[in-house]
Amino acid sequence: MGTADLHIHTTASDGLLTPCQVVEKASELGLEAIAITDHDSVAGIDEAIECGTKYGVEVVPAVELSAEFGTRELHMLGYFIDWTGSKINKHLKRMRESRIDRARKMVEKLRTLGVNIKLERVLEMAGDGSVGRPHVARAICEAGAAADIVEAFSKYLNRGAPAYVERFKVSPIETVTLIVECGGTACLAHPGGTGKDEIIPTLVKAGLRAIEVYHPDHSPSVSEKYLSISRRFGLIATGGSDSHGTGLNGSMPIGSFTINSDCVEKLRSASTLPFRK
Repeated sequence: MGTADLHIHTTASDGLLTPCQVVEKASELGLEAIAITDHDSVAGIDEAIECGTKYGVEVVPAVELSAEFGTRELHMLGYFIDWTGSKINKHLKRMRESRIDRARKMVEKLRTLGVNIKLERVLEMAGDGSVGRPHVARAICEAGAAADIVEAFSKYLNRGAPAYVERFKVSPIETVTLIVECGGTACLAHPGGTGKDEIIPTLVKAGLRAIEVYHPDHSPSVSEKYLSISRRFGLIATGGSDSHGTGLNGSMPIGSFTINSDCVEKLRSASTLPFRK
């Protein structure tokens, strides 16, 4: 049985590798399947699928959506979504606009702190991708206000830091519902980092079908905990590296966390769209 990395970002959001470069790397590593899970963006899926056909790597069309629960941020992965449909793209347009507004506010805060960066440069770094804090962090480093991305986050951009700005708020239930309405399989991403397990039963009732068990933020004991939870609620156990490109804010390499490729079939079967391998 092959292996799959079901959580990877590309230049379509805040990753360092293009979709095709991600597929090429997956092929080099012998991965049978990967999921392109860009933040609030599906712009890299077509390129990745085309490249996957060339290299013999199955590409799962997916997206990572942000939600807010109390004071904590939760991420939802939507696997096998209809990425060309108007419903998901209308939502993503709204999220992209909110991301630009958030970046603008962060730049304004940074300038009051003496870090003279421009929004235009941040957007230039994002290119056609979905702008995020890593792009602001790179601009901070370019301006000489931090030695590296990690310092830029800890000094300015992490929650509680002086240039942090809250995201546009969407509830976890709204997010799960959206994924389901777009034909996808909804998955709770890296739950060990949120500390909000009490919401899992509610999300299951809303249509949650999977949970990310294996992730760089999960120790072996935490993974065992969420494997047990997956069994309790009948959820598909997934896993992935959450790679944004080696060296980016401590990002792990592609393929550093994987799951058996039969997980892909389970996710495909849970989707309401007629996806075929």
